[in-house]
Amino acid sequence: MARKLGFYSVLLFIVYGLFFYWYLFYFADSKLPFEFQGTAADPATFLNNRELALNDEYSKLKNFMFFISTPLEWLIYLFILLFGFSKAFRKWGEDSGKYKIIQKAIYLFWLNLMAYIATFPLSYIGHKVSTDYHISTQSFPSWMKDELIDFWVNYVIMFVIFIVLYWLMNKSKKRWWLYAWLLSVPFTLFLTFIQPVIIDPLYNNFTALSDKQLEEKILALAKESNIPAEHVFEVNMSDKTNALNAYVTGIGSNSRIVLWDTTTKELKDNEILFVMAHEMAHYVEKHIYFGIALSLVLSFFGLYFIYKLMNVLVSKWGDALKISRVEDYQSFPLILLLISMLLFAVNPLTNIVSRYEEKRADNYAVQLTSDPEAGITTFQKLAKTGLSEVNPPFLVKVFRYSHPTMLERISVLEEKSILLKNSEN
Repeated sequence: MARKLGFYSVLLFIVYGLFFYWYLFYFADSKLPFEFQGTAADPATFLNNRELALNDEYSKLKNFMFFISTPLEWLIYLFILLFGFSKAFRKWGEDSGKYKIIQKAIYLFWLNLMAYIATFPLSYIGHKVSTDYHISTQSFPSWMKDELIDFWVNYVIMFVIFIVLYWLMNKSKKRWWLYAWLLSVPFTLFLTFIQPVIIDPLYNNFTALSDKQLEEKILALAKESNIPAEHVFEVNMSDKTNALNAYVTGIGSNSRIVLWDTTTKELKDNEILFVMAHEMAHYVEKHIYFGIALSLVLSFFGLYFIYKLMNVLVSKWGDALKISRVEDYQSFPLILLLISMLLFAVNPLTNIVSRYEEKRADNYAVQLTSDPEAGITTFQKLAKTGLSEVNPPFLVKVFRYSHPTMLERISVLEEKSILLKNSEN
């Protein structure tokens, strides 16, 4: 049975990979609709022929890696179960000492390490592709440093979840999913609260914005939006990327307005103000809180689905998966597999919600700045520096795009710019 499951899983993965290779490289057409050709949204108006070719090549490669990376993760967790690695990791932990918490820590370490090693080649290829196409400027040692930070941050967070989850599963076999969800509410809020001041600084240096005149303009916009901001933070991203970005993060007193230093170098003041007005909209309209609420609603149904499915899978294929009981912690790779599958499945829904919020944020930025032209040139520069597709294929948009496409954003801003000029005349 284990061999059959492994064989058919690999076969499905190969068929899936071939489908997306065909779809992205041969079938999908990102050609601009006729009515948008020659407009501000047409990449031919702000990219040269070489940039257009690089944009097409890079987009296809990155999209393909996206679509195969998550199913590869599923395959890895499945093989960890089928080949008895999860059982072996548990034994290594038990052989290391009598304290159960130490045993579980060792088990989780080996599980995470094997998953990391198995996915490392694809992660490195992604880094190499970004470097080759001059999106990333990050050296290999610097990239590895971030990878190791990622590994340990994820390990600590996962260890807390792992310990609590299996404690609940052993205490209440029928309602553990509900208790786990109830505890996830304060835990999610806590992580969101500490991220700007504890987690983010592990990766980059955050300082007060060096351009004080620009900061005054941004804080004036914040005041107009009733945002109690006293500082704008700048993060040193130029040693890692050529891409541009800005964001508002955190909740409560730990909320931060953050600008990448690449953004301050590449964009003009009016363009930066448009970007910041867009980010302020997320704060004003409480999109962070809506995002947390949506994730909690989805996790409620997700945990219940996992509870039901775990019992079915273990009763039917427990021998093949080397799992005797659901509450046995060597079943953790199965939980991770199911969580990953559910997250991938709900991606289209969460992206729809996110694109709606981003569209509202663009509209808010136009209202606050009265400068849609700044938005147009900003999005053109974002597409140029990040080699972003202006009109991505349908499946790419559905699964990858948490923002409206550049075609949609620029064309809407162009219409607003025309209306604004006509009203002034």
